[in-house]
Amino acid sequence: MERYYQPEIEKAPRETIVKLQNERLVNTVKRVYENVSHYRKKMDESGIKPEDIKSIDDLYKLPFSYKQDLRDTYPYGMFAVPMKDVVRLHASSGTTGKQIVVGYTENDLDLWSDCCARALTAAGCTEEDKVHVSYGYGLFTGGLGADAGSKKVGAVTIPVSSGNTQRQITILRDFGSTILCCTPSYALHMAETLYAQGYTKDDINLKAGIFGAEPWTNEMRQQIEEMLGIKAYDIYGLTEIIGPGVGFECSEQSGMHINEDHFIVEVIDPDTGEVLPDGTQGELVFTCITKEAFPIIRYRTRDIGVITREKCSCGRTLVKMTKPRGRTDDMLIIRGVNVFPSQIESVLIEKGYTANYQIVVDRENNFDSIEVRVELSPENFRDTIKGLDKQAKELSEALKVVLGLNAHVKLMEPNSIPRSEGKAVRVIDKRKLLD
Repeated sequence: MERYYQPEIEKAPRETIVKLQNERLVNTVKRVYENVSHYRKKMDESGIKPEDIKSIDDLYKLPFSYKQDLRDTYPYGMFAVPMKDVVRLHASSGTTGKQIVVGYTENDLDLWSDCCARALTAAGCTEEDKVHVSYGYGLFTGGLGADAGSKKVGAVTIPVSSGNTQRQITILRDFGSTILCCTPSYALHMAETLYAQGYTKDDINLKAGIFGAEPWTNEMRQQIEEMLGIKAYDIYGLTEIIGPGVGFECSEQSGMHINEDHFIVEVIDPDTGEVLPDGTQGELVFTCITKEAFPIIRYRTRDIGVITREKCSCGRTLVKMTKPRGRTDDMLIIRGVNVFPSQIESVLIEKGYTANYQIVVDRENNFDSIEVRVELSPENFRDTIKGLDKQAKELSEALKVVLGLNAHVKLMEPNSIPRSEGKAVRVIDKRKLLD
């Protein structure tokens, strides 16, 4: 039996959703024009006034927002309310070490928790369940988002956070966790650890998992489901929009329903910016129409996907989006962490290495790994294994501070990395992500 957290919205007639979106978009555009100088300047430069936006049909008239806008206005320049009304800050990493900072009012946190509660309920979560949250807590939105959604449903929340996998398995078994929230690669790692300890899916009580923050295949879904004895659901979100809960999978497991009462989605041609019809692949663009502190307008996610309004067997009328099929920029997502080549390059240069390097990303047993191959200059090349090992370890530790994950460092002899007359090949991504 399909369950709903807010059926009056999740199963609402199309005209009800459109009416809500029209009203909320008009109000949001007026508010950001009055309160955010960045938007006011961009709209004035485009010759657009708030009164020109009368419905979602006029959305295309508004200028796009980009991640660079958030960097340029760091940290609070995009906030639409005074700081006294902000009760929470979250952040994601940027390419220069500066973080993308977003803010939430009490109402923002409430609507965010509702979005996550919808996702949990769609996965079968009730007040009888125990939700094991293995997303990281802190400035990363994953842990606290899932935590708040679990509380809204009325389930028991187990805020384990990430890491210490053997302890995770003990808690799964002893506490009787029934819903698992984490990245898909970590779910698989937990499954492998479970079996390595001599247990099987019959020794735990999990029935479902909600996995996001990184791309994953249906093959990986099947493997997780088989090893843990669960149904594995996808969830979509970005820190810039609100965090996890922008979109969520239902029992059909064929795409994620977008919470359209809070977010308007468009698909555009990434080269021309032209809005594309439903069913056409393009870049996903989101507009927040209920957020108070940080209502971003027409944000270009760089994620490539498709949206459809075909009838869903779950009964929800909310538009669905496919799993993102890639990105239009060079960002790598490794175990749920955003990694930019420029971040790595800045560390290398700061530590006195050359800019001749390559990043090799691979996937073994559905677990992502990253190796940074660094070419040494003749003056810092050491011919002793002990000396090279020490250099590699020090550089690996420096990269971990910036990236937030472990990267294997391989030091290369001078002039060993191939040169290019065109663009340097910085990234070798060996992962095979198939539809």
